[in-house]
Amino acid sequence: MKYTPAKPSTKAPPTDYAKARAVAAHARAHAKPPGEIRIIGGQYKRTKLPVANKPGLRPTPDRVRETLFNWLGQDLTGWRCVDVFAGTGALGFEAASRGASEVLLCEQDPALVLQLKALQTRLQAAMVRIERGDGLSLLRRLPAGSQQLVLLDPPFESTLFEPALKAAAQVLGPTGLIYLEAPKAWSDEELAPLGLQVHRSGKAGAVHFHLLAGKDAPAA
Repeated sequence: MKYTPAKPSTKAPPTDYAKARAVAAHARAHAKPPGEIRIIGGQYKRTKLPVANKPGLRPTPDRVRETLFNWLGQDLTGWRCVDVFAGTGALGFEAASRGASEVLLCEQDPALVLQLKALQTRLQAAMVRIERGDGLSLLRRLPAGSQQLVLLDPPFESTLFEPALKAAAQVLGPTGLIYLEAPKAWSDEELAPLGLQVHRSGKAGAVHFHLLAGKDAPAA
């Protein structure tokens, strides 16, 4: 009988497969951003927002924004909101588009600040105010209890998550909420010392997103 050597297996060992999945997830999280995104609801629906190719700039995906504003009930009439690490301004302008009466956007990058101001002018969005500076410092000087919605999307590689959450908790009104986007899920156990609890949460690819409430607020 003729001997035919067996073909080597093309399947990667389990450890290699797990490593490949981790590498792919990392690549998706750090992929080149799209050239533009759109506001998905409200009076500014379909307005295009430019997305610069800058390190750490990750516009919140459409389906995540849609989920967030479904959680919030779509109508933000009269709300005071602050978008602390504004970037493209997608979250803050979505809030303004849905009726928020005051939306403060804070961004450090001067080129992004110019883009935000140009968009604010084009939309004639009088309820939007844009400030160049450090988002954490801004949070720390806002009056206690002054905000109904705090939008937090710090750079994923930063160490800003815990101090930003602590500062955000101080500026929430009695029924205020914090939106947090992060590379990991935050638990009630981690949030309790900061005076917060998870109200809603979800995951899209490598992004974990949360809606947080004060620890004395009723759980969802």
